[in-house]
Amino acid sequence: MRQQPPFASLSAALAALGTVLGVLAVQLRANGYEPYVESVATTSVLMWTTACLTVVTWFRYRQQSSD
Repeated sequence: MRQQPPFASLSAALAALGTVLGVLAVQLRANGYEPYVESVATTSVLMWTTACLTVVTWFRYRQQSSD
């Protein structure tokens, strides 16, 4: 049996990073750092999207391995 790549830890870390960046974007907006909000918020969404795609890849990997 092959060793499974660390999909769970990778997706959890990406989701946590996306959450932290989202909170940072809200704090930046509240403190008046408007020029930075868009880039930080975009990076947050990118991290969450990557976390979701990692879960999809994990699911497909498990289906392929079970056949």
